[in-house]
Amino acid sequence: MLNDVTFGQYYPANSFIHRLDPRIKLLFLIAYIVMLFVANSFYGLALCGLILFITIIAARVPFGSVMRSVKGIIFILVFTSLLNVFFQKGTNLLWQWGIIKIYTEGIIFSVFLTFRLFFLVMGSALLTLTTTPVNLTDGMESLLFPLKLIKVPVHVLALVMSIALRFIPTLMDETNRIIAAQKARGASFDTGNIFKRVKAIVPVLIPLILSAFRRADELGDAMDVRCYASSKKRTKYKKLRFAPRDIVAVVFAAVMIAGVILLNIYGYRICPQIYPYVVI
Repeated sequence: MLNDVTFGQYYPANSFIHRLDPRIKLLFLIAYIVMLFVANSFYGLALCGLILFITIIAARVPFGSVMRSVKGIIFILVFTSLLNVFFQKGTNLLWQWGIIKIYTEGIIFSVFLTFRLFFLVMGSALLTLTTTPVNLTDGMESLLFPLKLIKVPVHVLALVMSIALRFIPTLMDETNRIIAAQKARGASFDTGNIFKRVKAIVPVLIPLILSAFRRADELGDAMDVRCYASSKKRTKYKKLRFAPRDIVAVVFAAVMIAGVILLNIYGYRICPQIYPYVVI
């Protein structure tokens, strides 16, 4: 049921993206998210999609693995799209039934928002597929280092975020085992209306929550046994250092951000006939 969800998993490979400094990858993801929300037309959104496609190829990660990361938010995508179709107002009325009105602008905005969320999740999943939890923790801790000046426990925050990402696939596997056990006892999750299906999930949530607490307790005991103490000044076996490839990635990100901004400003000159209908 949830075997295809790859968000939070690491895909080992010897690629340019895998070898990048985790700090650069985190900054690149932030820049990519900014590009997605700065893009105000399908031209800019297409450029964001092209950037994602090039990055997936450079990472040597199976495209299907990145696509499967969207599986967990399909319901959110569909629900958000329908809300925008029915509630987004415009000037070109396509269909009306009572108080329900569907406009051309609503459909365009719904499609645009769906692709934006689609690329956002795929880009975030690509980060976890190409970065180990240890490197991700080190990268986040290094980027949040200035917060130490105001006594913020940066290492603890980075560790918590890393563990949360690491436990996503573990909880998915645990959910599959619980569902299989419930089906063996005669439970049905694929029949009935939406209310019956939601009710059938309740027997899964309770043991899943108990399992999550048990795993958290075991992890805490394991860290105590190994004398882990976040309050101490910790040293690192591997220190992060920038390499020439990181500079190449920074230049590439800067060029792409400039491209999206230029498309926002001068995109109407590419195809002025349809540009008024795609600007969001």
